[in-house]
Amino acid sequence: MKTNRSGIIFLSILGFILISSCARQVQKDYLIQPVSFTNVHINDDFWTPRMETNRMKTIPHAFAKCEETGRMDNFAIAGGLKKGEQKGLYPFDDTDIYKTIEGASYALMLYPDPELEKYLDDLIRLISAAQEDDGYLYTARTNKADRLINWFGDERWIKLKGSHELYNAGHMYEAAAAHFQATGKRSFLDVALKNADLIRRTFGPGKLRIPPGHQVIEMGLAKLYRVTGEEKYLDLAKFFLDVRGKPLDGRELWGEYNQDHKPVLEQDEAVGHAVRASYMYAGMADVAALTGDKDYIKAIDRIWNNVVGKKLYITGGIGAKGSGEAFGKNYELPNMSAYNETCAAIGNVYWNFRLFLLHGDARYIDVMERTLYNGLLSGISLDGKLFFYTNPLESAGQHERRPWFGCACCPGNITRFMASVPGYVYANRKNDIYVNLYTSNEASIELKSQAVCINQETRYPWDGMVRFVLNPQISGRKLTIYLRIPGWAQDEPVPGGLYSFIDSVEEEITIKVNGQKVSLEIKQGYARINRAWYPGDEVELNIPMPVRRISAHENVEAGRGRVALQRGPIVYCAEWSDNRNGHIRNIILPDDAVLSSEFRPDFLKGVQVIFGRSQGYEAGELEGEVKKTVQDLLMIPYYAWAHRGKGEMSVWLAREETAF
Repeated sequence: MKTNRSGIIFLSILGFILISSCARQVQKDYLIQPVSFTNVHINDDFWTPRMETNRMKTIPHAFAKCEETGRMDNFAIAGGLKKGEQKGLYPFDDTDIYKTIEGASYALMLYPDPELEKYLDDLIRLISAAQEDDGYLYTARTNKADRLINWFGDERWIKLKGSHELYNAGHMYEAAAAHFQATGKRSFLDVALKNADLIRRTFGPGKLRIPPGHQVIEMGLAKLYRVTGEEKYLDLAKFFLDVRGKPLDGRELWGEYNQDHKPVLEQDEAVGHAVRASYMYAGMADVAALTGDKDYIKAIDRIWNNVVGKKLYITGGIGAKGSGEAFGKNYELPNMSAYNETCAAIGNVYWNFRLFLLHGDARYIDVMERTLYNGLLSGISLDGKLFFYTNPLESAGQHERRPWFGCACCPGNITRFMASVPGYVYANRKNDIYVNLYTSNEASIELKSQAVCINQETRYPWDGMVRFVLNPQISGRKLTIYLRIPGWAQDEPVPGGLYSFIDSVEEEITIKVNGQKVSLEIKQGYARINRAWYPGDEVELNIPMPVRRISAHENVEAGRGRVALQRGPIVYCAEWSDNRNGHIRNIILPDDAVLSSEFRPDFLKGVQVIFGRSQGYEAGELEGEVKKTVQDLLMIPYYAWAHRGKGEMSVWLAREETAF
């Protein structure tokens, strides 16, 4: 197989790549295409520092922890380059290296770094040495780690429910494709294809008919299909989806935890392990787009409606229960015990962005943005070296960020995601440009008829004023710009009615073209501007950002009598260090309390805070006496909490005494 590197179109943000190859072209695909993150150069004060922190601190930190904990050694031992025993607690530790390689590869695309590239070359040689002759790659088995044998059994593939053999492979495929994409080197890609060919010889009609215990290989195989143009990899991805939930060859189904309780096309509720589920839904979207199978789309649409209407946190987090790291029942959304794994937030972004590409509806970007700025961003500290595995909405002081975990899936996932944020900003279809996220950047967008350069200037998410300067390649030609008008700016926190604004807003959203106000023509969440464009044309979008109060659906027990605050896309919390006596859980915020906001550049790396007056309840001097005092209230963005020590925190504040 020959590949044409010059034909690569970078689309890594989805966990997939579109690549022109000399072998075969992809025949079907998403209706809408993202604009590659390599064509969008962010230069703002919000995302640029975070991406640079990821490149300079988080990626090196993750690699250092992989070395320190023996993850690198496991490959060296398996390859006969070093003596010793398997290190680590889990047989899926291999993936922590794979995911960090993926993040490092994306960073190389934006910032060439010979030292980092050599580090990856050396690491890939270790991985290649660990691969068995027929393509099998799973260090725990190769290294005969008997203490972990309960995970994977004494033969290949016999305990797929929990072995993670195929999960490891899926993350390897994604990392290998990213490395090839970044460097043009086939060293890792050839390892991945050799493994994929082994799995294809092993699984399929007339062979083993067992699904992966932990989904992700479906997305990885779709990526290999894009790299090679070989349909065998897409067919295998579809096979792994179609075999799930079917008791073939006498196999006992694994149940809801693995989303193996019924065939994927019959599922209509999000159940079980939230990371497994969101990866599966994203994989279903990939297969639907690449095969044209609309039944997959119908299934994930049904599940999405269930999630946004009954199982989504106000921060965009998913997976309410620590038991099974799973979705809860409908409306089961506890605050202090909320699990909300960081990896699940990343999976939720992958899934919602794919749904947008299928449908062209801004409501999916609304959910994606909510998750991105809140439930995902909270998973990484401001210095890039501390992490949350879970992201609760309330704390009594028991939560703190950590530099690593025994099960370290989240840090590596953060590295690969943060490097690709610019790719979520724009998308295009024929001669239409979709603006999904607002951030200062310079972008080059290839349309069907011409190229267009866009310069976007804004202080979003702190300010809703956005200015665009367009420079089309061909002067005076018509094209359509779709500007997303966030649901929160249209009186809808999230689609589905799970949350509602308590207050109302009178300020209007405005759009000007070359200084002249134009009427808002909103369809599927986008303001549509169709006209002939000339170099230097300016568009100004102004989205008001007042402080808004949010209530939860009456069926959400943890939200009854409580209120959450949001400004723009940012959800806020009250934290111990900013409020009287370090207490938060005794506060009532009345509906008539006046709230204001201001930007503090030297506080928590620069944040917009919300402040006002609240009521504090505390025990009096006499037995049973309760004292009520008026006190100052300060709230910070949820993503920024837990940077100043352990203490109380809450997103949902009481608005009446019955909430205590």
